[in-house]
Amino acid sequence: MKPLKFYLVTDPHYFKNSLGARGEAYEQFMDFEQKCFAETQAINEALFTWLAADDRADIVLIAGDLSFNGEKESNTAFSGLLREFKEKSGKRVYVVTAGHDINDEPFAFNETGRITPEGTRFDELLGFYGDFGYGDAIAFNEEHLSYVADLSDDVRLLVICNDTAEGKHRAYDDAFLAWIEAQAKQAQADGKLMIAMEHYPVLPGQPLLALIGDARQPEAQKLIETLADNGVHLIFTGHMHNQSINMVETAKGNRFFDVCTGSAIGCPAFLRLVTVQDNSTVEIESIPVPDFDWDKKGMTGEEYLQVQFDRMIRSLIDCMEHDPERLMRKIRIKPTPVLMKIFPVIGRRLSKMTVGSAARLLLVRADPEIKKAPLVPFMIELVRSVFEGNQPFTEDTPGGDTLLRLFRRLRPFVKTLKGSQGETLDFYETMKHTIGNYGIDDYNAVLKLK
Repeated sequence: MKPLKFYLVTDPHYFKNSLGARGEAYEQFMDFEQKCFAETQAINEALFTWLAADDRADIVLIAGDLSFNGEKESNTAFSGLLREFKEKSGKRVYVVTAGHDINDEPFAFNETGRITPEGTRFDELLGFYGDFGYGDAIAFNEEHLSYVADLSDDVRLLVICNDTAEGKHRAYDDAFLAWIEAQAKQAQADGKLMIAMEHYPVLPGQPLLALIGDARQPEAQKLIETLADNGVHLIFTGHMHNQSINMVETAKGNRFFDVCTGSAIGCPAFLRLVTVQDNSTVEIESIPVPDFDWDKKGMTGEEYLQVQFDRMIRSLIDCMEHDPERLMRKIRIKPTPVLMKIFPVIGRRLSKMTVGSAARLLLVRADPEIKKAPLVPFMIELVRSVFEGNQPFTEDTPGGDTLLRLFRRLRPFVKTLKGSQGETLDFYETMKHTIGNYGIDDYNAVLKLK
């Protein structure tokens, strides 16, 4: 088998800047955003300029959320960018659409506040993106905008989407799972290695994300078994804007890997260079999204995107102290007189605490190396690390040991957690493997599919 290389990009969230991303209402919106907004056009232009010049691969896969929030003009502009990229570079592009590409009422901002540009319907997506994979399809499921295409003589791509004209983020019904199974079996019959791509993760990027219904494909286990038990052992996903590589085995003993990649326009911003060496070996290399032309206040692109991520977490804590009603609206809690009094007190305490004082309050001991560290920056780093992957808070590290003592203290009160798909999770093990990575390297790895 001849090795095959391709790039993987996820969640480009292209926004046509001329639609409007400015003003006071825009800045308030960005207080709680992980990803950039006004900058996305510049970031994507820089990314595809880089991809055109890099000569290590001539195929690009894009795992959904192509536009920021379904603005028709953004879908028009991004599909135009991809078309120009193909024509100038000669490289092939394969996309899957996702929930952010469809919207009846998208939004933008100008000096007057929030405005509503024209949106995009599901039945319009093929008109925008038909030239990027769908036109090369050897099998096509129109209801789900899903398809199969040959990347080489040896490797076949299965692109699956859980949106339909009836709605977004849907569980796959039996008929669609049967279609997927048929494509997997046909690939085996044709002697092809089949890999898959969809927008939503199939495995939780980190164990704690199993609690969030939106964090993965509904009824994921059915899809895992349909794929892995029919020869498809690897899927590329996005959506959660996090770096992770996870593996499970089915009851029949077949391995299944989910490679989830950070968004191109938010921390952590990476793309992947994937090398399919043979039928059982795939190499994953992570590459930072290139720098982009924007007033970044003297920061690198990576630093600029991290500042936006940290702003999101810090804004939640600041609002707790200074604007609790805004915080409660954001997290969908009904403001009450009691909460309006309690939240500011908690916010003030958090802003003054060290890791050591917070630990004492919870009846655990903080490691001497970090006990004098301010609590809020520690909390921000902890949350960011869950998205960045390769979480550093493992056993025998100051932060890891302190947090694990806390989880052991809480274990008698919270023995188990219930996952969004009905599974039972051990509280301690879930938290341990969320704050610390003990498994596959989330950035660079060699995957053995069989």
